[in-house]
Amino acid sequence: MLSKSNKEKLAFWVFRILSFFVLAILFWILEFIFIRGWHMLNWEFLTEMPKDGMTKGGIYPAIIGTLCLIAGSMIFAFPIGVLAGIYMHEYTKDSWYKRFIKLMTNNLAGIPSIVFGLFGMALFVNAMDFGDSIIAGSLTLGLLSLPVVIRVTEEAMLAVNDSFRHGSLALGATKLQTVRKVVLPIALPNIITGLILSIGRVSGETAPILFTVAAYFLPKLPESIFDQVMALPYHLYVISTSGTKIEESRDMAYGTALVLVLIVLILNLLANMLRRYYSKKVKMN
Repeated sequence: MLSKSNKEKLAFWVFRILSFFVLAILFWILEFIFIRGWHMLNWEFLTEMPKDGMTKGGIYPAIIGTLCLIAGSMIFAFPIGVLAGIYMHEYTKDSWYKRFIKLMTNNLAGIPSIVFGLFGMALFVNAMDFGDSIIAGSLTLGLLSLPVVIRVTEEAMLAVNDSFRHGSLALGATKLQTVRKVVLPIALPNIITGLILSIGRVSGETAPILFTVAAYFLPKLPESIFDQVMALPYHLYVISTSGTKIEESRDMAYGTALVLVLIVLILNLLANMLRRYYSKKVKMN
C-alpha cells in the first residue's frame, strides 16, 4: 500500500503528465500549421487582393474583414455581458428567477454556432433588413460570445472578498458607487479573461458569418458597417474545398490558417497585457 505522501506525489505526477500532454497537442497543431504555411507569409500575401479564383494574390480583405467582425462583436457583447454579469451577482438575490437566468445562459452557451447563424440571418439580415453586412455578422457573433462574458463576469465578481463591499457601504457609499469604485476595479483583470475567451471563439467561427456577412470573393475593402466582407475562416473553408488548382489552393489554405492563428495569438497577448496592467494597478492601490 502506498503512503499518503506517495499517493500525493503520484497524483501530482499524473497531473503534470496530463498538462504536458495538452501542451504537446497544442504545439503539435501549431507546428503542423507553421511548417506548411510559413513560406506563404510575405508582404504581398498579407497586403494584396485575392485573384484568379483565390488561388493567387493575397488575403488582405479577409484580414480586415476578420478584424472588423472581432471588433464589432466585442463592442456589442462585452459591455452588455459585463453589465448583465454585474446585475446577476450584485443586484439579484438567490431565487428561482436568478437560477432560471443562469440555466438559460448555460443553455445559450451550448447552442451550436450554426443555429446562431440561422437566427442571425432571420433577425438581423431579413427582419431588421441589414442584409449581409458587417453589422449583421458582428451582432450574430456578439450573441454567440455573450454567455461566456456573462459567466466570466459573474465569477470575477464572486472572487472579490465581501469585506470590500461591507467597508465601502459602512463608509456611506451607495450600492452603485461600491460596485463602480471598489468591486469592479478589483474584478476587472478577471473580467478581461472573458474578453480573451470571446476573441478566441468568434475569430474562428465560420457558420455564423456564412449566413450573415461572409462573401465568397470580394477583392475590395468595406466602406461601411452595412457592407459585405471576406473573412479568414470562411476564406479558409472556400479555398480548401473549392480550389481549382489543388497545390496552390492547399498552400493558400495553410498560409491563411497560419495568419488566423497569429491574429488570435496577437490579440490574446494584447488582452493579457491589458489584464496585467489592471492587475498591477489594483495591487498598487
